[in-house]
Amino acid sequence: MIIYGLSTCSICQKAVKALEAEGKDVQFRDVRADPLSDAELDELIAEFGDRLVDRTSNDYRALNDWLKNSEAEAQISAKPKVMARPVIRDADAFYLGWDDAVQKALLQG
Repeated sequence: MIIYGLSTCSICQKAVKALEAEGKDVQFRDVRADPLSDAELDELIAEFGDRLVDRTSNDYRALNDWLKNSEAEAQISAKPKVMARPVIRDADAFYLGWDDAVQKALLQG
C-alpha cells in the first residue's frame, strides 16, 4: 500500500498511523521530495480527474492565472502541494482523502 502526500500533512500522518495500527504494510511517499512521474500522475488523473487538485488550498489560490486555467497535471507538476491528499493506492484500488468512507474501506477490509 502506498500513500502519496506530504510529510507535513496531518491528515496523511493520521492515515499512516491508522493503517499501520491495523497491520497494513504502508509505504509513504512525499510528493514534494519525490515528485510523481508523468506515468504516475497520468494514472491518478485518469482515476480522479480534477478532484486531484485541492482548489480550497492557499497554494492553489497562489497559482498564477495561467496555471489556474491549466490542466490538473500542469498544476500538480508545477506545485505538488496543490494535490489533494492523501492519495492511497491499495493494489489496483485508489482512494482520495481520509474520510469515513475511505477509512471504512481500508480499515475493515
